[in-house]
Amino acid sequence: MTTVHPAYAQLRAVTDIASVMLENNPGMMTLDGTNTWILQFPGNSECVVVDPGDNDEEHLQRVAGTGRVVLTLITHRHFDHTAGVGRFHELTSAPVRSVDPEFLRGSGTTLVDGEVIEVAGLRLRIVATPGHTADSVSIVIENDGSVLTGDTILGRGTAVLDDSDGDLGDYLTSLRALIELGDGRTVLPGHGPELPDLQEISQKYLAHREERLDQVRAALVTLGDSASVRDIVEHVYSDVDPKLWPVAEKSVNVQLAYLRR
Repeated sequence: MTTVHPAYAQLRAVTDIASVMLENNPGMMTLDGTNTWILQFPGNSECVVVDPGDNDEEHLQRVAGTGRVVLTLITHRHFDHTAGVGRFHELTSAPVRSVDPEFLRGSGTTLVDGEVIEVAGLRLRIVATPGHTADSVSIVIENDGSVLTGDTILGRGTAVLDDSDGDLGDYLTSLRALIELGDGRTVLPGHGPELPDLQEISQKYLAHREERLDQVRAALVTLGDSASVRDIVEHVYSDVDPKLWPVAEKSVNVQLAYLRR
């Protein structure tokens, strides 16, 4: 029987190159948990790990035990993807690379938009996709065309933009850049199950964001410019479980900043 998402504490093959180890940290922001991706070219004993996850010793040990890790990559700064970086480096000695220098370890250097990393038989292209956070990147596996999207594209639902450094204008640009990568690319997200077509889901994300933006504009007309963020959330996100409204406030903050610019 083929293993499907969610499958905790086991390595689940998704493509011939990419397998996922789902961390057992489900929550409002993490969905079923954080996906740690292990990339290994067939027949090669070395592997690359993307987003080791939270500081969960059992999870980190399992990931470290999947193969000879020669490089760790970070898609963005959020703790559920990065809190285990220091311990994972201790376990593997593999250099850690990210956009944010805070997470660099060993000989790791900052990731640069457009660079191609050739390691362990893999060819990985870095694509800057800011918006969810300022440091967000996606990673194209050139060997098979699949794309690791971090939290820019999720396996279910839609991404929340961090109102501390997220930016809606950047996010819309990032979605268009992912659309331009073309159709038929498998999505390997930071949370949730894999998806079959990056272009299709990116187009849906873009349409959803533009629809929400129009709803916020309309809410401001109805409620007035002095309306609070919670007033706007209750007006626009009436179709969403109220338990998620505090999360929706983050997105509204980012939307309002975009409109006011």
